[in-house]
Amino acid sequence: MGMDFSEKWGKDVDEAVKLALLDLRVPIEEVEVTVLEESTKGFFGLGSKLAKVRVEIKGAAAKAEKPKVEKFSKTEKPEKQVRPQEKPEKQEKQERPERQERPERPERPEKQERPQEKQDKIAKRRIEIEEPERPDGLTETNEHPALKFINEIADKMGLTLDIKAMQNEDCVYIDVEGEDAGTIIGKRGQTLDAVQYLASLVANKDQSKYIRVVVDAEMYRNKRRKTLEQLADRLAVKALKTKRSVRLEPMNPYERKIIHARLQGNNRVVTRSEGEEPYRRVVIELK
Repeated sequence: MGMDFSEKWGKDVDEAVKLALLDLRVPIEEVEVTVLEESTKGFFGLGSKLAKVRVEIKGAAAKAEKPKVEKFSKTEKPEKQVRPQEKPEKQEKQERPERQERPERPERPEKQERPQEKQDKIAKRRIEIEEPERPDGLTETNEHPALKFINEIADKMGLTLDIKAMQNEDCVYIDVEGEDAGTIIGKRGQTLDAVQYLASLVANKDQSKYIRVVVDAEMYRNKRRKTLEQLADRLAVKALKTKRSVRLEPMNPYERKIIHARLQGNNRVVTRSEGEEPYRRVVIELK
């Protein structure tokens, strides 16, 4: 008794069907094809998957559902039918076509930074570590890209501010005053730092020489320095009393530098920084 169906693997559905037809030895017109698993190509040969089909001779399923019943006497026993031995699963797996070798992933060329991108990164790093203090030898100016940029921000935000700019060969200092200065400062000076960073990028765009940009509002920078120094002294005392380390809130590099410098001369505590930007913070410990 011949086989009624065959399940085969192939690199695609067509190949799996051809293998099943060869196994059954019948033409495609006499069978019904069921796709059990679709083939996938994967990405650069990775994760590819073979196709699997079930090819069944037409009418075989109906015959199997309604088997012919033979009449026999009570004394006669029906002959025991021997089921055709199915092929083991291992043999079926061996009949799969060989997988094609995966193509080697092409090496990606190293990304080269454009001159402006490299300059922006250098500018960003310098902004993070420079001291926003008012330099000496400044002269007032009304024509500077950073001044124009901050004026545009104030106009679009509808803020009432008096903005002045002074510069020397290496720096431009922008002083902001007025009833809406608190909006420019923001919580713990975060908005002021952001405005200063953006103004620095504008001032140094397409420039061969780096110009330091400092933006201050209502002398906030000096007031913030004094606040941080007092905080450092108070927390150092707390560390000594509790004999436990004290962790400050996350700060930018310049503010952490103020804490380190303030406690550098304290012979009973030491300071260190931990964490990653922008959540890096100062830790005060006993010596």
